[in-house]
Amino acid sequence: MDASNFISQFFSPAAWTLLKSLGHLLMTPSGFFIWTTLLKSIILLAVILGLVSYTVYAERRVSALIQDRLGPNRVGWQGLLQPIADALKLLLKENFTPKSANYFYFRLASKLAMVPPVLVLGVLPFGSSLFGVPMTIASINVGALYVLAISSISVYGIVLAGWSSNSKYPFLGGIRSSSQMISYELSLALSLIPVFMIVGSLNLDEIVHYQVSHGWMIAPCWPQGMNFHTLLHPLVLWKSFSAGCSLSQFLLWIPLCISFLIFFISMFAETNRLPFDLPEAEQELIGGYHTEYSSMGFALFFLGEYTAMIAGASVITTLFLGGWSLPLIPDGSAGWWWGLINIAVFFTKIILLLFIFIWVRWTIPRFRFDQLMKLGWYFFFELAVANIFLAALLLAYVKK
Repeated sequence: MDASNFISQFFSPAAWTLLKSLGHLLMTPSGFFIWTTLLKSIILLAVILGLVSYTVYAERRVSALIQDRLGPNRVGWQGLLQPIADALKLLLKENFTPKSANYFYFRLASKLAMVPPVLVLGVLPFGSSLFGVPMTIASINVGALYVLAISSISVYGIVLAGWSSNSKYPFLGGIRSSSQMISYELSLALSLIPVFMIVGSLNLDEIVHYQVSHGWMIAPCWPQGMNFHTLLHPLVLWKSFSAGCSLSQFLLWIPLCISFLIFFISMFAETNRLPFDLPEAEQELIGGYHTEYSSMGFALFFLGEYTAMIAGASVITTLFLGGWSLPLIPDGSAGWWWGLINIAVFFTKIILLLFIFIWVRWTIPRFRFDQLMKLGWYFFFELAVANIFLAALLLAYVKK
């Protein structure tokens, strides 16, 4: 007796016919695409939420090490269950709404701060392929523009929170956030134009595949045709490095390196991280835009900040650090285990960038607001525009 006949014994004929029809429907191209997309979305969301929780834990431990403290080390082994305790505490606290607040927008603001960073993750290739399924939830031709557009919506949640609280400190935090976002979104978007000019596409999957073939955007030299066998042959290894260290590769690296620096620093401002956390600025504004929030309202802002930080690290990894790629590591077409390794490489890069985010927060003091504006408008904006012209000139010279 085969497996299908054995299983059919547990169902009525009508139910078994319905299950067989559903199975056939799920294996059609459209059905297969729908259920794999849903599965990828659920798994990615679960991974990101878990990463958010333990990024908070990592920040508390790293800051403790920097300040020669212990940090959370009581709940679970070395404090590893502390994120669960924090989540339970926030769930059980009273959800207080100020009497003078605009109730609808006060409640809506925290959701608007949380949702956009999650939507950004939908177009990022977090792996090559697994069992023949591309590890991208939605591969769209304007993926980079989608990321810039959706990430800018988060500021609406912050501004609404500041205005609807009907309190002076949250209002000042919302005003600061809107002016900061407008200032740094310009340099953030302009810094990516050299990348689009060189790759010739806005599709994030194609940008990653370009880096697999030509090297990461921040690498001036990249071995061509290098694999595990070439490591044993010094002459072949030297030729592979020579082929990947051409003059054109080095010239194009100059504007790409400038783009990376502008984008990376601007991402701190976009995610309201120190030294750009003027919308919160505890010493000046108590807590800024989320001063009046408690319980899950505060938790959503907290989750939104760290999800935005993870989304920002993911975008940096995708655009400049080769995405899921790594030298000597093939993609998922070479076997499902390589697909898992590609996913692990992508998240390892994100974790390293998150460490840099945390490290910068606890080592660099906050800017004054006038310094923040001058850096965005008088330095990054002009540098990003000049970098576009530099990339165009070098690209014309290389392709001549």
